[in-house]
Amino acid sequence: MKTDTSERGLERIICTALAGHPCDPVQPNQAPVPTPACVGSGWIGGQSYDYDREYCVDLAQLRTFLRATQPEAAKALNLDEDSPTRRTFLARLQGEITKRGTIDVLRHGVKHGPHDLDLFYGTPSPDNPAAIERYAKNRFSVTRQLRYSRDETQLSLDLGLFINGLPVTTFELKNSLTKQTVEDAVQQYKRDRNPRERLFELGRCIVHFAVDDHEVRMCTQLKGKASWFLPFNLGWNDGAGNPPNPDGLKTDYLWKRILTCEGLTEILENYAQVVETKDEKTGRKKRVQIFPRYHQLDVVRKILADSIQNGAGKRYMIQHSAGSGKSNSIAWLAHQLISLRKGNANVFDSIIVITDRRILDQQLRATIKQFAQVGATVGAVKEGDASKTKQLSEFLEQGKKIIIVTVQTFPAALDKIGSEHRGKKFAIIIDEAHSSQGGKTSAAMSTALSVSGAEEEEETFEDKINRIMEAR
Repeated sequence: MKTDTSERGLERIICTALAGHPCDPVQPNQAPVPTPACVGSGWIGGQSYDYDREYCVDLAQLRTFLRATQPEAAKALNLDEDSPTRRTFLARLQGEITKRGTIDVLRHGVKHGPHDLDLFYGTPSPDNPAAIERYAKNRFSVTRQLRYSRDETQLSLDLGLFINGLPVTTFELKNSLTKQTVEDAVQQYKRDRNPRERLFELGRCIVHFAVDDHEVRMCTQLKGKASWFLPFNLGWNDGAGNPPNPDGLKTDYLWKRILTCEGLTEILENYAQVVETKDEKTGRKKRVQIFPRYHQLDVVRKILADSIQNGAGKRYMIQHSAGSGKSNSIAWLAHQLISLRKGNANVFDSIIVITDRRILDQQLRATIKQFAQVGATVGAVKEGDASKTKQLSEFLEQGKKIIIVTVQTFPAALDKIGSEHRGKKFAIIIDEAHSSQGGKTSAAMSTALSVSGAEEEEETFEDKINRIMEAR
């Protein structure tokens, strides 16, 4: 059977994979199209006419979710009618998303008058039936030809993805067989999608995807011509792009493996984030939205899966090229390792992150604190402090699960672990494991290792760390 790879065909392929049917658009007065029992990955087919352009919500999905999960609040909010009560609530919801971002609103809900509203239920524990039931009431919906503009009413996006009525992802689709590629989709976002439209404000949609049948690119903030799209590809033959797919399109991993209900939930809970950065020179603060690239998701998921299967004690090498988001990968890995469980026990009691450069130490510390949902879990041993051992003792006693040290403070950390915490399990993440050392750092390491044997010539950072651990 020949695959339809026109834009319309791609829409139908993606929707069928997600929802089990092609989600064909219908008119408001048209009878809904009968849909089969879900054979996709748990998504629901939405309709563009249910999308409220003023408040950026799919009213039908939001209303259905609140009725099913918080019926008294749904009734009080009068969601069935275009009333002042409903408009006040939608304005409140829109304001919270503008201020905090969709990610935070989904994670923590909103307070409106006497109502504390949950807007999303996260991944349930396998042994918690009530949480499993709540999670099943989430409404993941996909809408084709989403008419989003308040002013240009005929403008539409190829696809929009929603969670409980809140938009999280948009798509522009192209077909290389008709001489249009992912680059044309990128240019369409840059040229035709006004970043002042409410749907495209920073923090509202989590990510925007440009897709053709060969490649995927992603952007977390549309800025017109300045929009920055990064590749979201598997890689092929140690290079860019995607491998041939004997079972379909090269890019179908995006909707078959990444954008499943469970996969997107995991990204929302553990990866996606709006972070605030500060320019040290000007003091200006800037908000940036983060969404993981494919290689970052892939490496963290693989290490977590292997650690659950094999427990502590194994070694891994992660290769990242310059500019590929190494600090974020370390942060995501560290804060998920602390909650990793095998059976009824934690796989690791604490995570130690080691870096060999002070500037990078500060960067990593800030990044990990931003991604760790609970700030109290992170502690950084200050290199210049004479009481490094005391700091470590306090961090371990206070239950700090992630401890960041430089290579100079690591021997003190290892002494503390070996003397007082010998029965615990620690994951050690070495940043830039193969970077070379020299000058003051090398001299300091020589001193630190003087009881562990002589330092070898041309010894790498990783070699030194390994020798410290083996000597202890």
